Amino acid sequence: MATIIPSITVPLALLGACALMWGFGYSLDNLSLMALTIAVGFVVDDAIVMLENITRHIEEGEEPFEAALKGAGEIGFTIVSISISLIAVLIPLLLMSGIIGRLFREFAVTLAMTIIVSAIVSLTLTPMMASRFLKSHNEVKHGRLYNLSERGFVALARGYERGLDIVLRHRFITLLTFIATVAATVYLFEIIPKGFFPQQDTGVMFGTSEAGQDISFAQMSRLQEQLGAIVQADPAVDTIAMALGAGVGNAAQNNGRMFITLKPRDERDVDAFQVISRLRPKLAQVQGARLYLQVAQDVTVGARAARTQFQYTIQDADLAELNAWAPRILDKLKSLPELRDVASDQQVAGTTLQLSIDREMASRFGIQPQLIDDTLYDAFGQRQVTQYFTQVNTYEVIEEVTPLCRAIRRRSARLHSLADDRPDGAAQRICEMDDEPGRPTVDQSPGPVSRGYHQLQPRRRSRLGNRDEGNPGRGSAAAIAARDIDDVPGQCAGPSGLAVERAAADPGGAGCRLPHPRRAL
Repeated sequence: MATIIPSITVPLALLGACALMWGFGYSLDNLSLMALTIAVGFVVDDAIVMLENITRHIEEGEEPFEAALKGAGEIGFTIVSISISLIAVLIPLLLMSGIIGRLFREFAVTLAMTIIVSAIVSLTLTPMMASRFLKSHNEVKHGRLYNLSERGFVALARGYERGLDIVLRHRFITLLTFIATVAATVYLFEIIPKGFFPQQDTGVMFGTSEAGQDISFAQMSRLQEQLGAIVQADPAVDTIAMALGAGVGNAAQNNGRMFITLKPRDERDVDAFQVISRLRPKLAQVQGARLYLQVAQDVTVGARAARTQFQYTIQDADLAELNAWAPRILDKLKSLPELRDVASDQQVAGTTLQLSIDREMASRFGIQPQLIDDTLYDAFGQRQVTQYFTQVNTYEVIEEVTPLCRAIRRRSARLHSLADDRPDGAAQRICEMDDEPGRPTVDQSPGPVSRGYHQLQPRRRSRLGNRDEGNPGRGSAAAIAARDIDDVPGQCAGPSGLAVERAAADPGGAGCRLPHPRRAL
């Protein structure tokens, strides 16, 4: 009958914990189920400790009711103190900040609630059931199964006794075994792979392509098609989809996105990480563009969409100082042997045309600056002039000069090509003004393709790839290099205005930042 008591109190304690979870708004997920699984050991231990103490008094000849009262009084403080100690161990998880703290707070709260319910059940229900179900040994008659199992337990106890005698006779060997075990534990802790979430082969990969900052859309399209053909030719790849130009996930026209679906695992001989390693030398043969590949993960806690697995953010209120020091820090990061695919989102070498207007001459021809802006935007901007509909889609008609390349090469020809004739004749007057002395000048100079800001301050992000990504036989190279990465700005003797931040990246989109403190140099 003694086994019936734990078989009732343990499920009841878990059900009580589930009721408290419902009150706190928690659900049954992986973390809460893990907490309940771990709590089963604590729940069983509380019930067994109480039951053993009551059984001891019954074996000494006391009545079950009296034994239950006396046993509960003796062991109650012990159960309460153990429960408080277990809850105190969970305090660091309850106070942890960041994404890891938010994840494990539910685990810690669920485990603490289960321990509290278990203590209450062990102090109330377990003694009551013991007083009703347990009987003195004089009133109990055991059957053959009990006697057979009892012989087995006695034999087990005697075997343990003999083994303990051997260990006590060879104390020096026992001490050496203990020291060897501790050393092996430390060694295994150092070489075991570490990470927040293990890298997995989901069968989906994301790729981000990058070309020269002054590349045209047509040339970028050709390079993207070459990269896509190489990826599609791999025997492990099933389908690919590509997007090009500025938009979601792309900061500028010289960037492209690639979404790759692999064949089922049983139809390919390598995993997704080996596919990336196999594609790297082939993709490196494409001149003028580079493709960064990474495997999509089911669970991501990355900072922002990025080309590689990690990112290193440099922030400074002084844009000139930031542009000067970001390349130096990037070169230092490239020298770390634990990293690969190191890149930066700093793009300040794009082609920029600056049109200087002689406002005095423009006023002589009756031309306002806004009219010049509108005319140039009609030629080179994204002016939507009309829209037409079909049964399945909607199309927007965008106005531009034709041919655009020839118009850009020669300023005078470009201005004259605008005489297709705004209603007010502004384009014709601009062309006449262009033929006069002191006409508008066009200067070509490098300029930023895109600008990045974080908390209203300019920033530059370096993309860092893990050299041993997806290799379960070695520790995380990025984790090993974390201390070296944090020392890079100091080694470069960066100015005090720079602030750095290290975080994981999300290959598929934006996410939450890992809890790594920002710090000024």
